[in-house]
Amino acid sequence: MTVQRSRIQRKNREAILEAALDVFSAQGFRGATVDQIAEVAGLSKPNLLYYFASKEEVHRTLLTGLLDTWLDPLRALNPEGEPVTEVLAYVRRKLDLSRDFPRESRLFANEILQGGPRIREALEGDLKALVDEKAAVLAGWMDQGRLARVDPVHLIFSVWALTQHYADFDFQVRAVLGPGHDPFAEAGPFLDTLFRRMLSPG
Repeated sequence: MTVQRSRIQRKNREAILEAALDVFSAQGFRGATVDQIAEVAGLSKPNLLYYFASKEEVHRTLLTGLLDTWLDPLRALNPEGEPVTEVLAYVRRKLDLSRDFPRESRLFANEILQGGPRIREALEGDLKALVDEKAAVLAGWMDQGRLARVDPVHLIFSVWALTQHYADFDFQVRAVLGPGHDPFAEAGPFLDTLFRRMLSPG
C-alpha cells in the first residue's frame, strides 16, 4: 500500500506542476489562482493544498526546476572546444529549448517582467556566476584571436534574446510569417549565419 500511495502522490504532484505550468504561463503569477490550477490538474483544491501549501510554493517549485533547465545549455559551453563551433552549438541548444519548452520560457519571462521577486536570489547568484564564468571563456578566446572581439556578456544576452523570442512571442512570429512556416526550422540557419559572420575572426 505504501508503494502504491507513493506512486499516486508522485502522479498527483506531476499533474499539479503540469497544470500550474499551463496556468502560470498563460495568466502570469498574479492572474493565476489555486482554484484554476486544481481544476486543470483534475484535483480538488484541498487535495492540491495537501501537496503544496500555497500558490507561491507551486510557482517557486516550477521556477527552481526551470532555472536548472535554462542554465544547462550555457553550462555545456566547452572551454576546450573550437570557439565559433561552441557558440553556434549554444545558440542551437537555446533555440531547441525555446521550441521544446515554450510554456517554461513564458513562465520565466513573466517572472522577470515582474521584477523577479521569487527568483532574484538565483538570478544574482547561480545565473550571474555562470554568466561571469562563460563570459571569461569567451573573452579568453577573443584575446587569443579565435573569436571576433565583442562584449562577451552582451553576446550571451543576444543569444537569449534571439532564441527565447520565438517562444515568448510565438503568436506574433507566426502571425507575421503566415501559414506554412516553421519558425524554429527557419530561425536555425538564420541564427547560425548571423552569429558565424559576427564571430568568425579576421
